[in-house]
Amino acid sequence: MRKTVIGVMGGSVADEATAAAARELGRLIAENGWVLVSGGRPTGVMQASVTGAREAGGLTVGVLFDDDHELAAEGLDIVIPTGMGAARNIINVLASDVVVACRGTGGTLSEIAMALRFERPVVLLDFDPGEAFLNAGAPDPVWSLAATAAEAAEQVRGYLKEMGRS
Repeated sequence: MRKTVIGVMGGSVADEATAAAARELGRLIAENGWVLVSGGRPTGVMQASVTGAREAGGLTVGVLFDDDHELAAEGLDIVIPTGMGAARNIINVLASDVVVACRGTGGTLSEIAMALRFERPVVLLDFDPGEAFLNAGAPDPVWSLAATAAEAAEQVRGYLKEMGRS
């Protein structure tokens, strides 16, 4: 049976609270036996979530913006350099069973939009881009808001159960 993949999306720049939440989320992903996939940069939400997952013994995958392995976050198990720039966002989304979006900017918003478009459930961790955005462009968008990493992991678990992947 294939492994469950949870995409963690978020800014390459993260304040202390966002980075701490992303690190805790990464730990919870690993503790649940899920694979963490991210944009794989050595900064912000990407590095924080990878660090948390690695500390808990989880499997981590980074789908890189660039074409250079050396530009990857520390602790990634699998590094996939794409040289595709932001176009790699679609790979992150389509590889994920559920997407968790932490605070971010344009790139994160594009990943959320693609996840909803391609019918991936989205959990927004301490990040609310607004109901109008979240409900636009998809017939029946599936998304939820979470205040903490623990709440986000619980929501992921619920979505996976609905999908028959628990």
